[in-house]
Parts: sequence; C-alpha cells; structure tokens
Amino acid sequence: QVQLVESGGGLVQAGGSLRLSCAASGRTFTNYFMGWFRQAPGKEREFVAAMRSGLSTYYADSVKGRFTISRDNAKNTVYLQMNSLKPEDTAVYYCAADLVPGTVVDQHSWSYWGQGTQVTVSS
Repeated sequence: QVQLVESGGGLVQAGGSLRLSCAASGRTFTNYFMGWFRQAPGKEREFVAAMRSGLSTYYADSVKGRFTISRDNAKNTVYLQMNSLKPEDTAVYYCAADLVPGTVVDQHSWSYWGQGTQVTVSS
C-alpha cells in the first residue's frame, strides 16, 4: 500500500503561481512512477504530469511550458510547480502513484491516489 497526501492548493489570481506537494509513505518511493491529475466540476479527471525517479517527464499539452513536475526522493515527495495559471486550470488536483502505469495519461492505469487539493484561479 502507498499513502499519498497532497497539499499546497488555494486561491490565486490568473498569472500567478502555486506549488503543490504530495507526500508518499508506505513503500519504496523511488520505485514508483508519480503523477498529477486534475478534475474540474462536471468533467472527467485528466492527466497533468508524471515522472519516474530520475527519468523522463510527461506533460499534458495544456500545461507544457507552465507546469513542472519534480520529486525529492529523500523526502518521499513529488511537487507540481504551476506558473502562469489560468482560470481553466481551476480543478481538484490529485496525486497518483503506480509501479508501472500501463498508459501514463489514463487515470485507470494508476493504483494509488491522494484525496485531492483544490486549486482555484480567479480571472
């Protein structure tokens, strides 16, 4: 089992920045792919970003160049730095983990989820 706890959400004006954190516990963190998804009201949960320890990063087209995923294996924590935020980034953001997600962008490929943190971007 892997437990994930997100933090760092909040209310920010368009053009502003936020950094989300996801603290993991329960298994060897370095072995896991870590990802971020988001879900806006009335919409499906969608992929945002993912990375494996020391290897490639993946981003949704909608956030490329604005969001950066990173991880600190010593702290068992993954981060999502969000810059140049837009109102359409408003959503609940979820942290996810899996040893080998079959399809990184598919939420059904991920086994473990946090409870989510709300990000609201005002215009």
